[in-house]
Parts: sequence; structure tokens; C-alpha cells
Amino acid sequence: MTTSPLTWRPLRRIDREKLILGFAAPALALATAFVIISLVMSLTGQNPFLAFQIMGDYGTKADSQVWIINKAIPYYLSAVAVAIGFRMNLFNIGVDGQYQVAAFFAAAVGGYLTFSGTLRIPFILLTAMAVGAIWAGIAGFLKATRGVSEVISTIMLNAIGGALIGYLLHDGRLAERTQNIVHTPYLPESTMFFTIDTDAGRIYGTIVIAIVAGLAYWYLLGRTRFGFDLRSVGESESAARAGGVSVKRMVVTAMVLSGAMAGLVGMPTLLNDSGTFGNNFPGGIGFMGIAIALLGRNHAVGMAFAALLWAFLERTGGRLNFEGYNQEIVGVMQGIIVLSVVIAYELVRRWGLRRQQRMVGAQLAARAAATPATAGAAVSMEKSPATPGPTGDRRAGKNGSDDPTDPEVS
Repeated sequence: MTTSPLTWRPLRRIDREKLILGFAAPALALATAFVIISLVMSLTGQNPFLAFQIMGDYGTKADSQVWIINKAIPYYLSAVAVAIGFRMNLFNIGVDGQYQVAAFFAAAVGGYLTFSGTLRIPFILLTAMAVGAIWAGIAGFLKATRGVSEVISTIMLNAIGGALIGYLLHDGRLAERTQNIVHTPYLPESTMFFTIDTDAGRIYGTIVIAIVAGLAYWYLLGRTRFGFDLRSVGESESAARAGGVSVKRMVVTAMVLSGAMAGLVGMPTLLNDSGTFGNNFPGGIGFMGIAIALLGRNHAVGMAFAALLWAFLERTGGRLNFEGYNQEIVGVMQGIIVLSVVIAYELVRRWGLRRQQRMVGAQLAARAAATPATAGAAVSMEKSPATPGPTGDRRAGKNGSDDPTDPEVS
């Protein structure tokens, strides 16, 4: 019994230029944003360096860090929901309406449930995901069957969802009134999600949901056949169709998944903060998710850092306003950062594409230069006389064989 020797695969050579390009995009984006923000603040008569110092000092405090983490959780979930559509070249602008409708029905159902809290929490989460998936699936179905743009349909569904909530969020329907606030019945204390207690405050336990959602997004879209099909449809529908992928089914599936993820956006507020859905429930998170997904380049880790940065700017913006800076400066910063990231990554992408074209051109030129020499050597070998066979003929057989058992020799 013999054993085959172990074969070692050579390590991949590190492409230094590609590595440099990977770090160049974020570095260029941050540098560009820093310069533009400084110029804008200087032109308005404000000291940019003092503003950056105030933001750094206030944003690194312990209580600010807890606030930033809690605020970033729904932002991240919203960005993941948007990114699922982006990866397939779909613009799900209706995440804002999807998560509000999902949070409303989840809160209403959770408030009327009677079984234990340990079973109520997953039921609330599943209800939110199901409602969000159905609400987004309508837009996906319209696009797949009627060719309706998902941008138009999701915007209309946002308005319909707001009207539906306004009708049902009424005393005597699915809500009750406490002073001047109309809200769904409060969830029992046993239904609320756990928190992580620190000296500076409580971190929402729904951060676990965000982590699981990010891992699922990374694995499903980056490590499975489904994710490959989804991305291939986004890059070229005709090529994906030629490969046997059902484009219409993939459109509906992508929108359903995006809506299911959007349904979780309101859960940190519902299960870790308010315990109810009222007319003061936070809105606009879905639109922030679009900017955060762009800022994070649809990458699971990149969107996490982008969500933290977004929350950091919101936290420190209040301090800047207190110190006498314009209140709108935070919005200006956010817009400049997003534009800088998009432009920087596009420039680096084009530079990388040109680099690949130069490398391919050099390889083709090298092969073309080597081909004539190889062909010339082959021609000279064909023209050289063969060694005479045993009978003195220049060829022992039709195929040049001198084996007497060869049928062509006989």
C-alpha cells in the first residue's frame, strides 16, 4: 500500500498595488472630506479645528459611546436592508415605510398576546419580518410582473403605509390614548429585550440581532450560490438569464429579503426603549440607511463603521450647536462625507480597471512575442529529415514508426 506524497499549494503573491488601492480609497475619502469641511466652516467664519476638538472630546465620553452604539443599531439594520437591494441593482427606497408598518403591527400583536415573554419575543420578531417582507414583496411582484420601477412603487407604498398606520393608530381600534399620545398597548416587562449594563448606561441587547443580521448578510450574499446569482442578476440580467437564473424570481426574492431585514429596524426602539408604537415613534431611519449603505460600500463591516460614524456625528452635532456652531453643520458634514466616499471609490475603481487593462495588455504582448519563436521551432522540426528505418526507407511507416507490429508498417 503506497501513499501519495503531500502536495503543497504555493502561497499567493501579495499584490502590493492592489493592496495600496484598497487603502487609498478610504484614505482619499477621509482626506477630501476633512479638507472640504474645513473650507466650508472657514468660509462661514467658524474655526474648524476647534469644532473637531469639541467633537472628539465629547464623542469619546463613556455616556456618548453608549448612546452612539444604541443609535447605530437601527441605522445598521436599515443599511443592510438597503444593501440587499443595492447588490442586485435594486433601489429599495421604501425601507422607511416597511419598518414603520412592521413595527406597528409587531407592537400591536405583541401587546395583545397572552403567552409568556420568552415565546412572545421571537413571535414579535417574526411578525415584524413577515410584515416587512410582505410590504416590500408587493414592490418586487409589481416589478417582476408589470415592470413597475421599485423606486416609484416603494415611494407609493411608504405613503400607503403611513395612511394605514394613521387609520389603525386610533383610540378604539388598535391603539389607546395616554394623555395626548396615542399608542399601541404597552408590552409587558417580560417581553422587553435584555440590556447590557455598564457604568455609563445600558447598551441595547438588540445589538445581537444586528450582529446576526450582518453575519447572515455577509454569508448569504458572499458565500452561497444564491448570493452569486443575486449579484450576477445585478451586474447583467442577460448573462444571468443565459446561466439559467430566473431574473423575475430573483427580483421578488431580493425585495422580500430586503423587506424582512427592514422589518427589524424598529425592534431596537420597540423592544429596548419605548415598548410601544405611538405617533412619536422615530421615523426617517430608512433614508439614513441609504446614505450609510453608500458610505459602507454595501460591505457588512463597512456599514457597521458607517453607522457608528453617523451616530457619532449626530451625538456631537448637538454639542457643536451648544457651543455656538450652526445647527446645520452636521448635515453638511454627513453629505460631504458620503459624496467624498462615493467619488473616491469611483476614482480608485477606474484606476484599478486601467491597471488591470495594462496588465492584460502586457501579458498578451508577451505571448504574441513568444508565439513566432515557438512556431518557427516547430516548423524547423517538421522540415528536418527523419531517421531511415530498417528497410532504408525515409519513413518506416505512415506515422514514422519502426515497430514491425504496427499495422501501418505491414
